[in-house]
Amino acid sequence: MQSTPLPALPAAPPGAVVRVGSRLVPLTDVPVMAILNLTPDSFYAASRIETGHDGALLARAEVLLTEGANWLDVGGYSTRPGAPDVPLADELARVVPAFRALRRAFPNALLSVDTFRAAVAEAALDAGADAVNDVSGGQHDPQMLPLVGARPGTPYFLMHSRGTPQTMATLTDYTAQGGLLVALLDFFAERVAAARAVGIADLVLDPGFGFAKTIDQNYALLAQLPSLKAVLELPLLVGVSRKGMAYKPLGISPEACLPATTALHALALHYGADVLRVHDPGAARQAVAVARLARAGAAPQP
Repeated sequence: MQSTPLPALPAAPPGAVVRVGSRLVPLTDVPVMAILNLTPDSFYAASRIETGHDGALLARAEVLLTEGANWLDVGGYSTRPGAPDVPLADELARVVPAFRALRRAFPNALLSVDTFRAAVAEAALDAGADAVNDVSGGQHDPQMLPLVGARPGTPYFLMHSRGTPQTMATLTDYTAQGGLLVALLDFFAERVAAARAVGIADLVLDPGFGFAKTIDQNYALLAQLPSLKAVLELPLLVGVSRKGMAYKPLGISPEACLPATTALHALALHYGADVLRVHDPGAARQAVAVARLARAGAAPQP
């Protein structure tokens, strides 16, 4: 019986690169962004690193890089649903020393700061961060976009969200906006224009899985990634690692859902993800490798 070939995986958009200082980083190989949480309350306990202990931080960073991470994404403010607010001084105290230590230990590593506060982004960039990953897409702090725009060669990861970690679970109704996909397209059109207006050249968009979205909406959004890419024509970051859409439908815990997470990564790659934000870069790298083989196998043979 003749097998049916897999449909071709969407390729990264033409010119899918970001500048990092003087370097050009291609996104055609699907960079893996690994999570370093300097928080005591992130939803996945194994991702937490106690602040003030450079040894633990550097040991974890080395493991992530050795397993295949291209980026390290460092955050000092948990944005899980219902997470409490973190004072600015506490967030600064968590991330700034960490970036100094990481930059000294790994001078060639790509580092991003996960924050929605311009003051934290600025301090992190001064301490060695290369990029800013903003879950608010510049909505929370009006100084964020101008800050990044004033620093050429600083990639900006722009995510869709609504409300705050304390309120987003109540903001999942997109009926008035014409549905979730229309709301996302409108949001990104406005936010990208705002970013371009202040000089931000290197943008990667994140649909914000789990942020003001139900589990059903997350799965619908996953299948709609090709539509987002076709309209927006910018690289997409997907962050689904060990989130509720992976473990809640199965009745298991974040700790038990690596196989489900890997399946989601494979689907995200099939639908066009250009960057994966993950807790487990080794498993994500395997998904990337298999997706590459599937893409090659689906290509017309000479």
